[in-house]
Amino acid sequence: MRVLALLFVLAASVAALGQDKKAPPVAKPREGKTETIKLFDGKTLDGWDGYSDLWAVKDGAIVAKNTDPLKYSTYLLTKHSYTDFRLTFASKLVTSEMHSGVAFWGEVSPKADGKVQDPKKDRTEHTYKGHLVMFPSGYGMYDLFGRNSLPVDGGPAKKVGKQHDWNDIEILAQGNRVRVAVNGTAVVDWRDPEPDRIKAGPIGLQLHSNSVPQEVQFKGLVLETFPKEDKLLTVK
Repeated sequence: MRVLALLFVLAASVAALGQDKKAPPVAKPREGKTETIKLFDGKTLDGWDGYSDLWAVKDGAIVAKNTDPLKYSTYLLTKHSYTDFRLTFASKLVTSEMHSGVAFWGEVSPKADGKVQDPKKDRTEHTYKGHLVMFPSGYGMYDLFGRNSLPVDGGPAKKVGKQHDWNDIEILAQGNRVRVAVNGTAVVDWRDPEPDRIKAGPIGLQLHSNSVPQEVQFKGLVLETFPKEDKLLTVK
């Protein structure tokens, strides 16, 4: 009887391992009206929400900058939500070695880590819980839902990315699939294994938590809703 029980446990473990290695499900791209939207007018932060002392516009770029330690990552968030989209923009990490990123497919969650009691005092009113495309000191997907981080590529991406210079980035998010190109090279192709987690959400530009001063800049920020072309357009 014990032998049978052990065999059952072993079989269940093997089956579980097999399930872990299964290809993620394929969620079809959603249908909707294709529109091209300039998220940033080059002069103001109209259409965005964030802390005014951390986000500003200078010389045609959105500038995120902290001088005091930043305990929690914060985001500049679009006032509108999106599901399937193509986003093209340029970003530059001016100071520090910490990565930045663009978050989407989620929701504003001031108490995301469970430790925050007073979002206004702790400055977590613009904290995001969703999916994050990281750059430039680390490239890939990072999960803000509390699942494991999802690194995608540490090789080719780092070769084409520039640490303290402008990087041209394209994000194509369709169904449960995310593709990313950096400076004309495809570096990410990933599907969320849990498509039910995907929801319409704002686009969030990240200023990462940091104990030292840092600055990151964004410009361009052109979004296409429900893209018709199923490919990265900036790949050379």
